[in-house]
Amino acid sequence: MKNKSSIPFIRVSVIFTIVFIITELLFKKTAEPAFIENPSVALFLVSVLASLITFEAIKTADRALGKSKAELKALEEKSNDEAIGTRWQQLVQKLTKTKPITQEADILLDHNYDGIKELDNSLPPWWLYSFYISIVFAVLYLGYYLILGGETQTDEYNEQMEIARLEVEKYKRENPSTFDAGNITASDDTTLGKKLFKANCAACHMADGGGGIGPNLTDEYWILGGGIKNIYNTIAEGGRDGKGMIAWKNSLSPEKIQQLASYIISLENTTPKKPKEKEGEIWKGE
Repeated sequence: MKNKSSIPFIRVSVIFTIVFIITELLFKKTAEPAFIENPSVALFLVSVLASLITFEAIKTADRALGKSKAELKALEEKSNDEAIGTRWQQLVQKLTKTKPITQEADILLDHNYDGIKELDNSLPPWWLYSFYISIVFAVLYLGYYLILGGETQTDEYNEQMEIARLEVEKYKRENPSTFDAGNITASDDTTLGKKLFKANCAACHMADGGGGIGPNLTDEYWILGGGIKNIYNTIAEGGRDGKGMIAWKNSLSPEKIQQLASYIISLENTTPKKPKEKEGEIWKGE
């Protein structure tokens, strides 16, 4: 037969293990355990363990104090159990710790309000232990954040933003094809750039690049500078304020802008059907 004294230990171990596993699954982000990686998780686990131990200690004390009474009222308790009837009623009685009707005389107070009498029922154990747990957690929580200076949500946000910034920089270093105005180079394959030009630029510059609302892209004159870097920057950031084209960096990826700029470079010295008059200055190279 299992030793009853070991039941609280087993119960605490099982419940804490379940909470620990769930916490690890929810909060683990790296190879390290979540309670090491995040001090707030460790604080939570400690509070849970302390609450479970407190719960079992109180329960054991209640059992010890009530043992003598239980022995003296064995026959009465037996009749009460028979009166309860069903297991469901027994469960409700344990959760609420209410007295059976046959014992209400023992907890009847001397108050009498127009014939209404009051029973001195104990607080439900589930409510009482939840209250104890909330007190323990509140003390640990306030101690960690107000006294020990624990990491706040703002600190976590700033930390994650810094991690993201470093990851972006690492990605750019490891992927040279991630373009910006500083490392852009022209591509020899202009197939994608031609499709993008027809879809997005032909309305203003004509399909052959001869110019319409926008300037002629086939001559050597440029308003904001020629060359792959200037053209890339113009497409990404937009033309002149108030009368230039929009910035395409929010609509096209850097890779697509690079392809588009490469195709525009390839239009130089071609012969459009109706070329627009020269605008800007002659571009002499990078």
